[in-house]
Amino acid sequence: MKNFLCGLSLLLFFLVQTGSAADPPPPVTREAVAAALKKAASYYRERVALRGGYVYYYSADLQQRWGEGVASATQIWVQPPGTPTVGEAYLNAYEATQDPYFLDAADDTAEALLGGQLQSGGWPNKIDFDPASKECGLFRSGLGNPKGKNNSTLDDNATQAALSFLMRYDTLHKFEQKQVHEATSFALKSLLEAQYPNGGFPQVWSGPVDRKITLRANYPDYDWRTENRIKEYWNLYTLNDGLCGDVARILIQAEAYGGQFRESLLKLGDFLILAQMPEPQPAWAQQYNFEMQPAWARKFEPAAISGRESEDAIETLMTIAVHTGNEKYLKPIPAALAYLKKSELSDGRLARFYELKTNQPLYMTRNYDLTYEDNDLPTHYGFKTKSGVARLEKKYDVIKAGKLSTVAVPGAARKMPNANAAEVAKILATLDDQGRWLTTDNGENLAGQPKFKAGQQYLASEVFCRNLNKLSQWLIQQPAQQEKGGERQKPVKK
Repeated sequence: MKNFLCGLSLLLFFLVQTGSAADPPPPVTREAVAAALKKAASYYRERVALRGGYVYYYSADLQQRWGEGVASATQIWVQPPGTPTVGEAYLNAYEATQDPYFLDAADDTAEALLGGQLQSGGWPNKIDFDPASKECGLFRSGLGNPKGKNNSTLDDNATQAALSFLMRYDTLHKFEQKQVHEATSFALKSLLEAQYPNGGFPQVWSGPVDRKITLRANYPDYDWRTENRIKEYWNLYTLNDGLCGDVARILIQAEAYGGQFRESLLKLGDFLILAQMPEPQPAWAQQYNFEMQPAWARKFEPAAISGRESEDAIETLMTIAVHTGNEKYLKPIPAALAYLKKSELSDGRLARFYELKTNQPLYMTRNYDLTYEDNDLPTHYGFKTKSGVARLEKKYDVIKAGKLSTVAVPGAARKMPNANAAEVAKILATLDDQGRWLTTDNGENLAGQPKFKAGQQYLASEVFCRNLNKLSQWLIQQPAQQEKGGERQKPVKK
């Protein structure tokens, strides 16, 4: 009896503290969602930010920070889901609520990016604000390292993400914030100057390019396994990691700044037509040398046909064709789709690399030796990817059936995830008293990160942005309440 009463007391205590499992969650209201947005943004802006910038992950006590690897106390990340991604989330929250607090938070983010803009016009993947650091760049502001690197990068959507956020911010302010508008315009001008005459882009640039040769893609006549490796592969014509698709979206968004960006977009499409390999592999490589032959990059990225980059090339050509109404950019696609479809592996995936001419899937051992076997792969890199061929085929058929009607600029209308009341209720319930969404480590190894201890809690910018975006979208989806004074507040500079 004593044990029963003790157990009953514990049960009653638990129910009082947590509520019955049968109790419905509190109703989701506009007021509750707006309050959660403000609470979460206030914590991230006032407790987490460094000069308006962000990294990927933070320990719960904010003593440890990570981007792609450990971040110092003076570093922020430009590469998503870092600083520009958080800035976009603030702008989404502002557009959903018209609360100037979120615009002020976006102001901070814009200032962080302007502070780390390089003299070459773009951004590195991370910004180090310590001028004594070797990782501090040669900033336009003059506050960087005078001997620092000046390498603007298009790798992993770094400069593109910064530009996308700044253009949106600049447009929201009707181009009236002089410092932001000038920096954004300079970055766009520098991007155009980094485009090669054949329409391709390098992975990295430090100034205008000057190479004038325009050739079609072709197979090398040398031993590509051992010959003609280029140390500074980042200067080559690059498609790696979705570079062309990311740049195409920026050029479309930039048309608000002048017709030259439409011309640049067409040149990029022309480059992708030139870069399509001849039979028997009418697809694309990760990067090409200046003779337009597939080339090596890092030691685990051989000169080869690439499944993932070919899919991005197809997607980019469709984007350019639809946006410009020019059907010539669709012509390379049927042969490429047929090639990729027959190149799918037995499990339905695509290999990241296919050997030139033989089309055998290529892999690397953990010692970085080329092999046809997939039983000793390094774990830091995706040598197999989910095939998107069926999706691309469907999209192509839809575009052809629609006879290429011009569509809205992708950068003008922000794509945010739809959110239903159940999702929103869960997001609200997991926001803690401090305004944090904490993630608990489940034993997975986060790419580029030190392993967290089992059960360790941390903050993730990706989670913060996803939740802010969902809450913002839910508010936008609801019938707008009549606002006091009859007008929404206009953007203000803090």
